[in-house]
Amino acid sequence: MIPDLSPIFSRYEQLRAEADSLFGQMSERYAECVTCTKGCSDCCHALFDLSLVEAMYINKAFKTAFDYGAQRSEILTRAAATDRKLTKFKRELFLMEKNGESETAIMAKAAEIRIPCPLLDDNASCLLYQARPITCRLYGIPTVIKNQGHVCGFSKFSLGNKYPTVHLDKIQARLEAMSAEIAKAVNSRFTELDQVYVPLSMALLTEYDEQYLGIGQARED
Repeated sequence: MIPDLSPIFSRYEQLRAEADSLFGQMSERYAECVTCTKGCSDCCHALFDLSLVEAMYINKAFKTAFDYGAQRSEILTRAAATDRKLTKFKRELFLMEKNGESETAIMAKAAEIRIPCPLLDDNASCLLYQARPITCRLYGIPTVIKNQGHVCGFSKFSLGNKYPTVHLDKIQARLEAMSAEIAKAVNSRFTELDQVYVPLSMALLTEYDEQYLGIGQARED
């Protein structure tokens, strides 16, 4: 039986609110630089993975919003197609690493990969906007992860100028801690459950049940 994980998800929502606050502050302070607007979906084509806590949260939000019907089926069909494409691209990135390419080169290659999110509708709007990942919420303002800076190419932040920057490593560390809490709360037999990262497409397709979470004894089959 899966225990009540709502306290952990509540803390995730608090972190998400902090991210929204940071974006709001930057948008107000640098209104001429932050160009995010309805209809722009540049961030909806970026490649990134979700930690366990965020993947489970979005999975739950998706099931609540689309519990049945044609639209749910359409989204899942797109998610499956997206995941097949991502598997191909990730294999290429793995080969780059195997061949000795630098982490900087691999991250640069990953940044070039453009695949539409399965939650993106025909009007370039997010179908699960209120529950979108933290990465999506911070796209458009200066960020840094693993000492690599990033900002949306459509923004007006000037190269060479110094701006307040969000350190995604710190946010990621908090997400990892929450994921570890989930693994501990469910008493998972999988020692690395909290270290599993998946793209949003797989988060939608996955059934986060007792078997996936490693609750109880393993089945012989």
